[in-house]
Amino acid sequence: MRGEFKVRGGKLVAAEVETEGDVITSAHVFGDFFLEPDDALEDIAAAIVGQRVDVSAPALSGAISERLERRTEPVQMIGFDADAVAIAARRALGRATSWDDHEFDVIGPVTMPPVMHVALDEVLPHEVAAGRRRPFLRIWDWDSPLVVIGSYQSVRNEVDPEGAERHGIGVVRRITGGGAMFMEPGNCITYSLVVPTSLVEGLSFEQSYAYLDDWVMGALAEVGIRARYVPLNDIASEQGKIGGAAQRRFAEGAVLHHVTMSYDIDAAKMGEVLRTGKEKLSDKGTASAVKRVDPMRSQSGMARDAIIESFLAHFRSRYTTHEGEYTEAELAQARELVDTKFSTEEWTRRVP
Repeated sequence: MRGEFKVRGGKLVAAEVETEGDVITSAHVFGDFFLEPDDALEDIAAAIVGQRVDVSAPALSGAISERLERRTEPVQMIGFDADAVAIAARRALGRATSWDDHEFDVIGPVTMPPVMHVALDEVLPHEVAAGRRRPFLRIWDWDSPLVVIGSYQSVRNEVDPEGAERHGIGVVRRITGGGAMFMEPGNCITYSLVVPTSLVEGLSFEQSYAYLDDWVMGALAEVGIRARYVPLNDIASEQGKIGGAAQRRFAEGAVLHHVTMSYDIDAAKMGEVLRTGKEKLSDKGTASAVKRVDPMRSQSGMARDAIIESFLAHFRSRYTTHEGEYTEAELAQARELVDTKFSTEEWTRRVP
């Protein structure tokens, strides 16, 4: 059984394993990485042999590191690490999956109230986990302005009530952490990606953010934007921050990962509605929230719809995809959640 893992910004690691019963009896590790001294490769493989087939990626990574630390001379792993070997081995065992193991639905923009998209982000991961829907990428589109705050943010700390009322902008709390999203029709590009947990098996939260957004780095490059990932969850260019990601892992076996990128935000209005403290700005290298916003419109010169189409085309070119749509049952569940949860004061102001 064979598994592979490509280290983001690094090298390819492959593992072939054989098992007997519940135990790994043989392992071979190879790839285009660099390793000094070269006989450390035998120790890496030896650390895998004897492990149970259900060994977790962190446990396997720990066993490899411990084995290498017992050597008399230091080992240099260049372009890969013990975590990468563990993930490749887990994929060989069928415990972790790669992008090529899945087929994805692609759902283009459907205009609806933004709170419906917030509700769909709770409904749809359960559908994927239950096997009623393929993993998918979907694009948000909305018909009214809204501030979407993170699950753990304080309403009064993030939103200026006078500014929000003056501009007719409501507030909704989403189910993921992270910062506030200032959303007006056409001002940003937001997508949700829902995948099985097996796709991020063995990856830390920080690693999984960059891993799940690797495709969009290529999509941005195709529209002329040179972007990079800034840990934990920011996407930035040389001119400034473009957007940010948020994520939630569901116990049933699905991961929700969504991203909002600024296209043509009214920074002055955003500054009147959102409260962005100096402490939050301290690690961004700027004293003004307005200066942090760097819309994709100014960098690409493209219409928002054209960028979205380019993004979807790029995703389709990388993975096996099908054209998807929302079912009436999913939309009905989302409407019910809007009424019973996301539009209620109890949920929105659970952190006052």
